[in-house]
Amino acid sequence: MSTQVLTDLIGVGLRSPHHQDFIEQLPSVGWLEIHSENFFNRHTPQYQQLMTIMEHYPISCHGIGLSLGSADPINLEHVKQLKQLIDVVNPIMVSDHLSWSSIDGQYFNDLLPLPYTEQALDLFCQKVVQVQDLLNRQLLIENPSSYLSFAHSVIPEWEFLTTVQQRTGCGLLLDLNNIYVNSFNHQFDCQTYLNAIHPETVKEIHLAGFTVKHFPQGEIWIDTHNQPVSEPVWQLYRQWVEQHGKHFPTLIEWDADLPPLERLLAEAAKADVILKREHHHEICCKERSSPHPTILRQDTAISR
Repeated sequence: MSTQVLTDLIGVGLRSPHHQDFIEQLPSVGWLEIHSENFFNRHTPQYQQLMTIMEHYPISCHGIGLSLGSADPINLEHVKQLKQLIDVVNPIMVSDHLSWSSIDGQYFNDLLPLPYTEQALDLFCQKVVQVQDLLNRQLLIENPSSYLSFAHSVIPEWEFLTTVQQRTGCGLLLDLNNIYVNSFNHQFDCQTYLNAIHPETVKEIHLAGFTVKHFPQGEIWIDTHNQPVSEPVWQLYRQWVEQHGKHFPTLIEWDADLPPLERLLAEAAKADVILKREHHHEICCKERSSPHPTILRQDTAISR
């Protein structure tokens, strides 16, 4: 197990195959993110392991089931279970997605894209406000990965997302891998997206790997979370940190084809190096900009 000490800003996803490793080894990492719905049931071994793990690490709750973009009313039972988990875990962040996953009470095992219209925007904002009121805390909304778009969308995703934030007071969970994947799938410039995001609204950053799928009609990029972060996504992260500072909690997501914990932590260490390099750069800039003290020449007469 690596003995490298990671800054408190760097986290990794907590997945059940690694639970016992965290309990036994207590590796150095700033925080852990759980998928909220996996811990609604308190009568499971995984829940009991979480109770032990949270004694040593701050926890973030990342949800996939609020279905905030659905035309269905908010599932109040789901929110109740989430609130019960929050009351026990006292998470540092609570988040969900700019997506929908249910209709007429039936849930899909996926995060589905929204039509970016004024009607969908109004509905999504109403849901975010309602959930924040019920939870009595800020919700972070993550930009999604997607593989189709609606012909009747009239608002670019980055404008839709920033408007949700402005109307509701939610925070943003900025997933740089999703931006990179979508930039290929939907043919836009990553810089256009990132330039629209106000850095003070970003409360967390996600980094993950993706898979390229080839079909007779062409290729598509899939946000699979099953391999290391790609170099272009690392470059987006470096750019973001260099432009906006080192204060963003950053998570490495790895959900499928899970590697040994040491490999996951090694990936997290790459983000840590980038943050520490920016911290060193900031210190050097401050030192250079500080006025130098006046040095008295040795041959200068001192009046008495």
